[in-house]
Amino acid sequence: MIRLLLAGTIAYAAYRITKKVIDDVPDDFEPFLPPPDDRKVLRRQSAAMGVEPRR
Repeated sequence: MIRLLLAGTIAYAAYRITKKVIDDVPDDFEPFLPPPDDRKVLRRQSAAMGVEPRR
């Protein structure tokens, strides 16, 4: 019974900490910015792999 109470307390504390961290992030924050131009990115990837890009 004490183990269950302890596990519940730890889970609740983790939930509260995670919720506070998420609430502290500003609304205008974009973690995944799209690449500016897909063609340039693909050319760089092909060149890095040693393959000529197809046209």
